[in-house]
Amino acid sequence: MDIDFSEMRLLHVTGISPAVNRVTRGAVYHLMAKAREAGTFITFDPNLRPELWKNEETMIKVLNNLARYANVVLPGISEGEKLTGSRDKETIAQFYLDMGVEYVVIKTGSDGAFIRKQGQEMKNVPGFTVKEVVDTVGAGDGFAVGVISGYLDGLDMENSVLRGNAIGSLQVQNQGDNEGLPTRDELEKYIQENNPLN
Repeated sequence: MDIDFSEMRLLHVTGISPAVNRVTRGAVYHLMAKAREAGTFITFDPNLRPELWKNEETMIKVLNNLARYANVVLPGISEGEKLTGSRDKETIAQFYLDMGVEYVVIKTGSDGAFIRKQGQEMKNVPGFTVKEVVDTVGAGDGFAVGVISGYLDGLDMENSVLRGNAIGSLQVQNQGDNEGLPTRDELEKYIQENNPLN
């Protein structure tokens, strides 16, 4: 597999592809290693799907090995507990920082997310107020879209995560996994009018 990473700014990987079979797992390892070697920024969402794995031990081992290649790891609290053995945000973050990950962003649902960067204290980015949760499917992917697009737009990590929180909160107010995704203008307006940091 020859891929030219010279103009690729970001690679996003989820834990679903390596769960499918050994071939896809090997391809993901190769892709992440080559991207890391080329200096491409890598985001990794563990996106646990235990039913796709032979057993839990393999799932944990493979996903944590893949996380070593990433600049940003994006676990939820429950995912972090499964992968690290702890529900404590600091412990989860330190587990991945000790591997050399630059940022750990821990999703905490309606509370927003916590960011921990190498050498810095943990920071909370609060969630957006949601009056009614219709469907949680797609919220995690929407969050990742916010973080990734924020990075590509040159935002710092805090504002990228804020964007992720915004998209996630819009997503849970709609049925389906992508029906609530906003346009760029809709997103900017939503953040301006509902920003929990204001």
